[in-house]
Amino acid sequence: MEGGAMRNLLRATVMVVALGYSGPVMAGVWEDITAAYTRSDYATALRLLRPLAEQGNAAAQSALGFMYTNGRGVPKDDVQAVKWYRLSAEKGYAAAQALLGASYSTGRGVPKDDVQAVKWYRLAAEKGYAAAQNDLGASYANGRGVPKDDVQAVKWFRLAAEQGYAVAQSNLGASYANGQGVPKDDVQAVKWFRLSAEQGNAVAQFNLGVFYANGRGVPKDYVLAYMWANLGAAGGHEDARENREEYAAKMTPTQIAEAQKLSREWKPTLAQ
Repeated sequence: MEGGAMRNLLRATVMVVALGYSGPVMAGVWEDITAAYTRSDYATALRLLRPLAEQGNAAAQSALGFMYTNGRGVPKDDVQAVKWYRLSAEKGYAAAQALLGASYSTGRGVPKDDVQAVKWYRLAAEKGYAAAQNDLGASYANGRGVPKDDVQAVKWFRLAAEQGYAVAQSNLGASYANGQGVPKDDVQAVKWFRLSAEQGNAVAQFNLGVFYANGRGVPKDYVLAYMWANLGAAGGHEDARENREEYAAKMTPTQIAEAQKLSREWKPTLAQ
């Protein structure tokens, strides 16, 4: 997670504080932290954040760990990140639990340990934290830290997907596309790929292009196949570039121009 993820974490904290968790004064501090981070003034965000973290505020500890993970206002330091995630996670803060799980999953700041990763993902997932639900689903899908179980994977992907979490929507679409944990259903696959693709997820955009090119779950349409492949390529999906050229070879110049126009005009939909 980076950029928008941190802003979402901070905004969510502002909402908790504004609802009375720490009173109006604290809410104002969080608004200032969020504003500073959003304008990339990391020094100010850090100056306001660190005292709260050192006083034991779980949300601030989680956010400070995130800044160490990404080198925002401080030198990048995975060990320090884990220190702050753990302090927050042990207080039950879901975002920190998810981030600590990710640290164990990748071996960043701690020895790699899939069982520990699952432990922390599950704690956050059971609180309804969408990123952790998706990561727990991926753990089941890949048999990492738990026995492989496609039905459990779909359960957790769906919980996150229904919250609008784009990666989980893409993963749920793939589950339907491949018949893993659910009966194979191209219409459902397209539904979830589309929801994810419309938020800008490059993997879902690539897959949606494939489904249009092959008429799976939707009428065959090379214009839309090209458009989604083009968007996926712009998002960094290497295979999407190859597919875009493959689709172009089957299209007229007019169709290619239409698809390129649609790509230029397309705007991502932000999940609520």
